[in-house]
Amino acid sequence: MAKVKTSFTDEDVVSFIESVDNEQKRDDSYTLISLMEKATGERAKMFGPSIVGFGQYHYQYDSGHEGDAPLLGFSPRKAAISLYVYTGGKHQDELLTSLGKYKMGKACIYVKKLSDIDLYVLEDMMKDSIQFTSQKYQRIKN
Repeated sequence: MAKVKTSFTDEDVVSFIESVDNEQKRDDSYTLISLMEKATGERAKMFGPSIVGFGQYHYQYDSGHEGDAPLLGFSPRKAAISLYVYTGGKHQDELLTSLGKYKMGKACIYVKKLSDIDLYVLEDMMKDSIQFTSQKYQRIKN
């Protein structure tokens, strides 16, 4: 069975955000920290070297592969901010039509800057994602 490559670390979130070259992405990152901490009730914590995660759940697939992951997260990458708030549910697909300017990845939403999207819609997506994930997997309270 494959070893889990990404896990939570004790690295400092603020130090990571301050290392981001783009001022707009730094500012947007602090806004996301506030929004995601409010949504999850959990403090920001580094998940691997470049993802800021909030909350935690344990997953196990039919294949036997298992691990821990954040309920919500984001990463201020060079090309765009990756938002880990999408679970693929019908309600979320409906919300995407009102989100604003974004691109979809396999498991995340890419935005250039937060001003390109509707933050109220993002908050609804985060709530929906937390509800879906908490029902499907075992949420770990920190």
